[in-house]
Amino acid sequence: MKKFVLHQEHTEPLTMVGCGILRKEVDYLIRTHGWNVQTHFLDSALHNYLNRLSKELNEALQEHEAKGEKTFVFYGSCHPLMDNYLDEHRTCRTRGQNCIVMLLGYERFMQELEKGAYFLVEDWALTWQPMITACFGNNITVVREIFHSSHKFMLALKTPCSVDFSEAAQTAADFVDLPLQWLDVDLEHLKQVLFEAIKQRLDQATT
Repeated sequence: MKKFVLHQEHTEPLTMVGCGILRKEVDYLIRTHGWNVQTHFLDSALHNYLNRLSKELNEALQEHEAKGEKTFVFYGSCHPLMDNYLDEHRTCRTRGQNCIVMLLGYERFMQELEKGAYFLVEDWALTWQPMITACFGNNITVVREIFHSSHKFMLALKTPCSVDFSEAAQTAADFVDLPLQWLDVDLEHLKQVLFEAIKQRLDQATT
């Protein structure tokens, strides 16, 4: 594990544009470690709407670049053209396929996925039914068939930044008719992922 210290010469500010799914955890880590990073979070449901994700991510990056800010991206491979966008904006993103991999690490993610887990974080739990019906429609039978085809249970992830969202999580699990399990997660892997992205961006030539 790398030591979480940036060299003294690397003190220029960065702007992180990314998914709001782990907003509280990211803000906590930035504040705790004194990283010179401001944040611009986008709607955590955008991965369900690729056109909106493309539009809003590129517009946000353009907005901050126009102000002369150096950016990096907090997203996984959430859009098939993500690497193209990074190249166009001459920036980088956090390492990992998705936000859950960034939080858990790839090995733990795959262990739970192979058991049939659907990962639920606080932000999604609190907006679950409108988010799911907007994406899959209002036919509860169809929605449940979609979830049952790939998942055996819902795994709610509780971090040190989470409030008690047990009621919302149970409601979400009941809505798709999956049993609910819980997993306590620390922020060590997410911290490493953010640190690496910050360092990578600072080490890149100034744009």
